Amino acid sequence: MIDFPNCKLNLGLSVINKRADGFHNIETVMMPVNITDILEIIISPEKQFRFKITGLEITGSLNDNLVIKAYELMKSGFDLPPVEIHLHKIIPFGSGMGGGSADAAFTIRMLNTLFRLNLTHQIMEDYARELGSDCAFFIGNKPVFAHGKGDEFEAIDISVKNYFITVVKPEINISTREAYSFVRPFGKGQAFRQIINLPVDQWKGLLVNDFENALFEKYPQIRTIKEKLYESGAVYSSMTGSGSAVFGIFKSHADVKNHFPGCKVFTDCKFL
Repeated sequence: MIDFPNCKLNLGLSVINKRADGFHNIETVMMPVNITDILEIIISPEKQFRFKITGLEITGSLNDNLVIKAYELMKSGFDLPPVEIHLHKIIPFGSGMGGGSADAAFTIRMLNTLFRLNLTHQIMEDYARELGSDCAFFIGNKPVFAHGKGDEFEAIDISVKNYFITVVKPEINISTREAYSFVRPFGKGQAFRQIINLPVDQWKGLLVNDFENALFEKYPQIRTIKEKLYESGAVYSSMTGSGSAVFGIFKSHADVKNHFPGCKVFTDCKFL
């Protein structure tokens, strides 16, 4: 079985306050985007678990990979037989695009189908929440207003289907832990829902990612990327999530790859 875990972009991100459990309450809109990894899972003919990664190099121990953790979580609940998993990485890590979370959620979805577990959407979301705050989003994989830790969702309808997206990922990786170590909770500002319902070309200056100010100070290159995207004609540009990737929303095709040497650039992407 093969599937294509896609990434997400955050339209705005407000850090409200720190919770008693050490996490933060946030408000954001999460949008699925058609930049994908490739994930294959088969029942192991040799009855041995195997996991292989190709594509982008991932640092750290393989045992820390969320795909393995997702399989182990499902195996503990349903006594699944050994499988062989091949993950081909295209979505950059440390970018705030949720690639690892998507891989984990799609693993849960694929195991549900492969072994005919007949799990409900809600049950799969609950399993995904055990792996990380973003993971549950990719079970439904639809535009949502996210709040709480970022794992409580309300459906949202935004008219962005006709826009083109460029995503620029510099050679900077920012972990969630690092990002939150710099940000200061701001509390609730102007109503998030009111801003997101404005036309896209009115978002600039209103729809804000609270991680930007602190991270721009430490990594000026990220600020420069955002400025260049606006100079290239983007109607809105922002960091996504807590990572280093910056996206620009354009009304038409924008040939900007030559503007960002040394960066990974995805052009003419679309919201799903």
